[in-house]
Amino acid sequence: MRSIAFISLVITLAACGNAPKQPEHKNDSPAPDSVPVFILKQDTVKKTIELPAELIPYETAELFAKVQGFVRSMKVDLGDRVKKGQTLAVIEAPEINSRLAESEAALQSAKAKWASSRDHYERLYRASQAKTPGIVAPVDLERSRNVMLADSSTYIAASKQSQSYKAVSGYLYITAPFDGVVTARKADPGALVGTNAMLLTVQNNRTLRLRAAVPEIYTAAASPSKNIDFRVDAYPTQRFKATLTRKSETIDPGTRTELWEFQVDNSDHLLKAGAFAYVKLPLERGTTSFIVPFAAVATTQERKFVIRVHQGQAEWVDVRQGITVDAGIEIFGNLSAGDTLLKKATDERKPGSTGTWILK
Repeated sequence: MRSIAFISLVITLAACGNAPKQPEHKNDSPAPDSVPVFILKQDTVKKTIELPAELIPYETAELFAKVQGFVRSMKVDLGDRVKKGQTLAVIEAPEINSRLAESEAALQSAKAKWASSRDHYERLYRASQAKTPGIVAPVDLERSRNVMLADSSTYIAASKQSQSYKAVSGYLYITAPFDGVVTARKADPGALVGTNAMLLTVQNNRTLRLRAAVPEIYTAAASPSKNIDFRVDAYPTQRFKATLTRKSETIDPGTRTELWEFQVDNSDHLLKAGAFAYVKLPLERGTTSFIVPFAAVATTQERKFVIRVHQGQAEWVDVRQGITVDAGIEIFGNLSAGDTLLKKATDERKPGSTGTWILK
C-alpha cells in the first residue's frame, strides 16, 4: 500500500512540473519623455569686447624737395621737436636765384616804362581839355592812351612773373607744416635732390588717433558713453583713456567691419605712433531683446531655430542670432515674452511631438 501511495505522489509531482506557466503581466507602454523648458523673458544686452587697434599720429607729413638742387644745410635731425613754420632744411639752386633777380629787374624796367607812358598820356589829356582847340590831335591822344595801356599790361605781367619766381625761391626753404617731431631724415648736406626726393618726415604725436575695426554685428550696439579704455604691450599694467570722435560710416566689404577712430591725449609722450593697442569697447543694445541659453538654439544646414511649446506640442521657430554674451545668445524671431522654450533644441524633436515639459 505504501509503495502504491509513493508512486501516486511521484506522478502527481511530475504532472505539476510539466504544467504550462502563466505569462507575467508587464507594462510595455513607453515612459513619459521629461523635457526641461524655460520661460522666455526680455533683457538688455550688455557686453564688453576687446578689439585690436592701432595708434597713428594725429598729423603726419612727408616733406619733399619742390625744386631740383643741392641740400645746403639740414637744420634738424631724427627725434628733434619742431614748431610750425620752422626752417628744417635749405636747398641751393643758383639758377632759381638768377631767374628771381632777372624777373625783378624786368619788373622795374616795365614799371618805369609804364610810369613814363602814363605821364605822357596824362599831359596830352590835360592839354586836350584846354580851351584852345587843336592843340592835341585826337589821334595822338588815342595813340598815347594805347601805349600807356600796353605798358600797363606789360608791367602787370612782369609783376606776376616776379611773384611766381619769389614763390619758387621760397621752395628752397623746407619748413615745418605743424608742431611735431622729426621721425625720419633721408638727406644730408651736399646731396642732390629733386621733386621726387623725400627729405624729412614730421609727425604730430602730441595727440594720437586710435583706430579700431569694429565687426558689423556690433556697430549698432555702441554704448552711449564715448570714453573707452585701452592698453598697449609696452605698458602692460597701465590703462589709457580715449574718446570716440568719428566713424567711417561704411562697412568695409573685405573685412565686414566699420572703422572707428578715437582721440588720445599724448601730451606726456608715453605712447608711440604705430604701436598696436587693445580697446575695451562697451556694448549696449538700445532696446530690449531675448537672450536664451546656447543649447536652446539648434542649427542645421537649412535653418537656425528654437523649439517652442505651443498647446502641448513642440513647434520650430526660425531665429536670427545677435550678440553672444556670457548668459547665452541674443536671438530675434517670431517670439514673445512668456513663450515656453526647450532648454536644449535638437532637430530630432520633430514639430508636433509631445512630452512632459518640466519648467526649470
